[in-house]
Amino acid sequence: MKIRLAHLSDIHFGGENKDAVAAAGERIRAGGFDLTIVSGDLTQFAEVPEFEASVEWLNSLPEPRLVTPGNHDAPYIAWAERIFAPFRRFERHIGPASAQTWRQGGVAVRGVNTARGAQPRLNWSKGQIAARQARAAAEWFEPADQLRIVVVHHPLVEMMGGPMTARVWGGEKAAETFAAARVDLVLSGHIHAPFAWPYPHRDGRTYAVGAGTLSVRERGVPPGYNEVEVEDGCIRVTALAWKGSHYEPYRTWALDRRAG
Repeated sequence: MKIRLAHLSDIHFGGENKDAVAAAGERIRAGGFDLTIVSGDLTQFAEVPEFEASVEWLNSLPEPRLVTPGNHDAPYIAWAERIFAPFRRFERHIGPASAQTWRQGGVAVRGVNTARGAQPRLNWSKGQIAARQARAAAEWFEPADQLRIVVVHHPLVEMMGGPMTARVWGGEKAAETFAAARVDLVLSGHIHAPFAWPYPHRDGRTYAVGAGTLSVRERGVPPGYNEVEVEDGCIRVTALAWKGSHYEPYRTWALDRRAG
């Protein structure tokens, strides 16, 4: 098996780094990727012009594409809509919010929505994943799936020393569920910094991988995105950083794949 994935997150159209976004698009169009994944926060305030700009950019990229929503993709100003129909705009412009899926050549990818328009805590931007969501995602995978990927917006387990927290209700339990289902990668965003590490569950071969941001909302890390290459027994994740005129590798991780 050999597969190449482009993993982007937190583009925040309406507050995007225009040069970095344009250059990422050029690189993806030229890169021969099998799938482009965006793990949430396409927009800044979920305003219609922001979604329209995001659609125009997404449509400039090769298919297939898989996008899962983030907390910024629920309306910020229209609070009633945020509470009662938080992802109506996302679904009108982008696609299903609860779960987008892709399966081809032994590779299976499922999105899971960890964002909420409202929740019983002051900071509604933090994440949630219900046990039924995690179970449904885990049960969706088939025995023939050789590479299993889950896409969420919020990191299910906190990044040590990260620039912000996700505080995902149900996150630790979901991480255990995905490890038991032999998921290989759980891709996320939200904290605007790239990372990769194994969950401390089962065989230690289920990895959390986060992408940075392509917005001007930097948190001590340059704008960037991830390129993921899977071949034989290795998953190689390269976090690229925008240098103002081009992308350069910022961090690289080589992750061992489980056998069988």
